[in-house]
Amino acid sequence: MKIAKDILYVGVNDHETDLFEGQYLVPNGISYNSYVILDEKIAVMDTVDEKFGAQWMKNVEEALNGRLPDYLVIQHMEPDHSANIPVFLEKYPGAQVVATPQAFKMMNQFFDVDLREKVIAANGGELSLGNRKLQFIYAPMVHWPEVMMTYVGQEGILFSADGFGKFGALDVEEDWADEARRYFIGIVGKFGAQVQNVLKKASELDIRMICPLHGPVLRENLEYYIGLYDTWSSYGSESDGVTVAYASVYGNTKSAALYLAEELRTKGLQVAVYDLARDDMAAALADAFRFSKLVLACNTYDGGINPFMNDFIHRLVGHNYQKRTVGLIENGSWAPVAAKAMKAMFEKSKEITFTEQTVTLLSSVKEGNRDQLRALAAELLQ
Repeated sequence: MKIAKDILYVGVNDHETDLFEGQYLVPNGISYNSYVILDEKIAVMDTVDEKFGAQWMKNVEEALNGRLPDYLVIQHMEPDHSANIPVFLEKYPGAQVVATPQAFKMMNQFFDVDLREKVIAANGGELSLGNRKLQFIYAPMVHWPEVMMTYVGQEGILFSADGFGKFGALDVEEDWADEARRYFIGIVGKFGAQVQNVLKKASELDIRMICPLHGPVLRENLEYYIGLYDTWSSYGSESDGVTVAYASVYGNTKSAALYLAEELRTKGLQVAVYDLARDDMAAALADAFRFSKLVLACNTYDGGINPFMNDFIHRLVGHNYQKRTVGLIENGSWAPVAAKAMKAMFEKSKEITFTEQTVTLLSSVKEGNRDQLRALAAELLQ
C-alpha cells in the first residue's frame, strides 16, 4: 500500500491472536504496521510479530524491488514490533539498526544478534536518507521507556510508534474511537503526563499524516485524533454520561444497577452498563474514562467486596483514574461494608468526588431503595 511517494506500507493483519498482550480481547484482530521509505538510502520502519515474519519479509522484499535496505529503524522493542530483527539482519546483514540506547539494551536481552552495525538515535537527532531526513523524538513510557517516534518533514509524516494506535485489523471496517480508546486506556492510560509531553513536542511539527504501529494511517481531520489523545492523557471526560459497573451474586445488586441506569436514560443521559463478571473489563475501563461519572454497584463479599469489583477498581486506580464523580451502591444481608471498602480503594486518587447519596441494599431491592436510587439519579443529573 502506498502511503506517500516512495513510502510504502508493508505490515500484516493478525486474525489468529485472541488476546492482545495476553489480556485484551481483539475480536476483529489487530494489525502490525511496518513501512519502507525509498530514497537514496532506504529505511525500513519496525518489524512485526514473530508469527508473521515470513509474510512481512515477503512484503519488504516486494517493496524493495531488488534494492537493499540501508537502515532498520526500531521505534519500540515490544515483541509484536521487534521480533523479526534477527530474521531481517540475517537476510540483509549490511543494514544498520537505528534505535535509542535503551532499545539497544533491550535487543541484547531479547536476541543474540551482532549489533556492531548500528546507529544510536539521539533525541531530536536526524538521519539523512538523501532527499529526506528522519527526525527522532523520544517518547518514553508511551508505552515502554525506550520508545521513540520519527518525523519526516518533507511529507509531514509522524511515525508514531504505539501512539494513535488501535485494536482491529486493517481489513475490518469499524469506528476508530471506540477501539482506540480501549487500546489507549488499557495500554498507555497510566502514563498521561508522558503522552502530554509528546503532544507538546508534536505541536511544534507540521503533521499532515500519522503512521502508527497498530491501526490505520491517519490522513484527514488530524485535529480530531490529536484532540482525543489530549483529552485521554489529561484525564478529562469526552462527554457527560454515566458508566454503571456492577458485580452481583444473586441478581439483586444487578437489579439496583439496572433500575438506576433506566432512571438516568429516561432523563436523557448517556449510560453504559457493565456486568464485571461477564463483560469485557477493558471496555468497562475505557467507558469509565469516557464519561464524566461512574456508579459502582457491588455486594459485600467475605467482609470486603466482590472479586470482580476489586479487580475493576484496582485497574481504575492503576490507570490514574481521576477528575470524576463516583456514586456507590452496596448490598449485604447482615453487614454491608462494600461502599466503605470501594471508597477506600480510591484514597490516593486525584479529584474523585463521591455523591452524597450512597444506596445500601439489605439483600434485595425494596421501595425505600428505589427512593434512594432515584435520589442518586437526581444527584448525578445535576
